[in-house]
Amino acid sequence: MKAAVIVFPGSNCDRDCKVAIERSTGAAVDMVWHGDTALPAGIDLIVLPGGFSYGDYLRCGAMAALSPIMAEVKAAAERGVATVGICNGFQVLCEAGLLPGALLRNEKLKYVCKPVELEVTNSQTRFTAGYQGRRLATMTVGNGEGNFFADDATLDRLEGEGQVVFRYRDNPNGSARDIAGIINAKGNVLGMMPHPDRAFEAELGSADGAILFQSALASA
Repeated sequence: MKAAVIVFPGSNCDRDCKVAIERSTGAAVDMVWHGDTALPAGIDLIVLPGGFSYGDYLRCGAMAALSPIMAEVKAAAERGVATVGICNGFQVLCEAGLLPGALLRNEKLKYVCKPVELEVTNSQTRFTAGYQGRRLATMTVGNGEGNFFADDATLDRLEGEGQVVFRYRDNPNGSARDIAGIINAKGNVLGMMPHPDRAFEAELGSADGAILFQSALASA
């Protein structure tokens, strides 16, 4: 098993993701620079980490979405490679058109950093299969622009087609319909604001994030 973590200028959770994947799954992890034009061969999982890519100028994720490596990320996602965007990575996926919607400033216009309880609303995906038999997972949010927004038609479609995979039990940022994480229609691209990379072993307060990485690579 092999994973790639994309590193943008301003990423600050890239090494967290590397360690989380290695310890959770035993997979080899390559760090891939935003200016690269190719992904390593044999990649089973691509992770876009949290942080403040390009300083969040223009819009969160807007400049990162135009990085050279993103052409390869898009091509890999279209081939069916499992792709996860966490926090800023979720913003990048939306800006790149790999997921619908956008992430706006938090409802109370404040940065929020705290553990959150999530409802696992679809455990029949390649990312959430390991949560079968469980209704809740605990992870951590850390964002100022984590307020998921989409028009009602898009939200209805996401809900109707089982593409909402995580919801907040106590919404910390005003996200529409309490949405914390969504997948694409094909089921191989996941975007989520909570950090599984900050919840991969009990010493961190929760090991629930490890299940996500394990599930993603188990299906590879």
